[in-house]
Amino acid sequence: MKSKPTIGTVVKIEMSGNRYNAFDSDGNKLTSHIRTGTRKGAFNAGMALECREGKGGRIYWWKVPMENFGVVSHVPNAPSDVEIPEGHEEVVNFISNSYNLKPQGLVMKELKWKYLIRSAVRGKNIMMTGQAGCGKTMAAKSLVNALDRPDFYFNLGATQDPRASLIGNVHFDKKKGTFFSESLFVKAIQTENAVILLDELTRAHPDAWNILMTVLDQGQRYLRLDEADGQETIKVADGVTFIATANIGNEYTATRQLDKALMDRFTVIEMDILTDEEELGLLKYMFPTVDESELNNISSITHLTRIEAMTDNPRITSGVSTRTSVEIAGLLFDGFSLIEAADITIYPQYDATGGVDSERTFVKQIVQKFVSDGSDEELFTDHEIEENN
Repeated sequence: MKSKPTIGTVVKIEMSGNRYNAFDSDGNKLTSHIRTGTRKGAFNAGMALECREGKGGRIYWWKVPMENFGVVSHVPNAPSDVEIPEGHEEVVNFISNSYNLKPQGLVMKELKWKYLIRSAVRGKNIMMTGQAGCGKTMAAKSLVNALDRPDFYFNLGATQDPRASLIGNVHFDKKKGTFFSESLFVKAIQTENAVILLDELTRAHPDAWNILMTVLDQGQRYLRLDEADGQETIKVADGVTFIATANIGNEYTATRQLDKALMDRFTVIEMDILTDEEELGLLKYMFPTVDESELNNISSITHLTRIEAMTDNPRITSGVSTRTSVEIAGLLFDGFSLIEAADITIYPQYDATGGVDSERTFVKQIVQKFVSDGSDEELFTDHEIEENN
């Protein structure tokens, strides 16, 4: 069972792969309780983090001098790593009881979460699919935290040189001459029980797919370093799990259609679109101090755009994503109004061509149903909205 921090717990941050892990003085791992940015900031500053309680019982982590580590700690000495059993009955029981490992901030049905856990425990290659901003990457990272495994992150959509990113580069040095430098990916696949996240796989260059073919094939599981002397072959270590995220569909114009052979190497898990109630629950969990009526307005706006986008003759090409709704709630938390937040997050996503008949004007009208900006202009009636709800 995972340890939970108490007020006064002080942790130090250590690097594992490209992840920043948090440990208390008893060696308990508390990474999943602290935001990634907070851990990274403390590590870069050479400081520890102390668990503190703010107004209304809100728990937060504060940077403190490293000298404080080991001085203030009230966490009992208990193992924190998740034990993954090997026997079949034990594995079945672990999967059956795994839903309590899902973080509250991740809205994912129990069946799909258990399928995700099962796929990882069985060493499957997992592909998370679904609309942009629906939580694919968050689900993958939540799995990493739940299983307490070393993890590596690679954004393939941002990779300009696949061979350099996945294999390595040949360099020249005046003293050393020409030498080959392996990539971080080579180190990652040699790390036992590592979880390797391949983000934006559908935006990757086809050269990346070709390199990954043998790596992902359960019958091969190797990477050939073509640029190295003797073309060294690197075997994928035991227990390594690959998780890819992909946007699949005609609406994603910057993506590529995945090769069927590559698709067959994955177990596919599709993320669901949140209902307005689920969206509201998520926003309330993430921003408990923001007025609930405002959060309800956000979930209603996003829900209406998604309903419209799924009609037979939609007036907009896509609905507002959960990622955007979370960003809007964050802006409200920081003092912006809903109309200001919509102006800088929602409207730029929609085409303004066509004036009153444009997608942007239509979306503005939806927003105006939930905010007051002094405008009486209406492009459709309440009855029309209710028909789409």
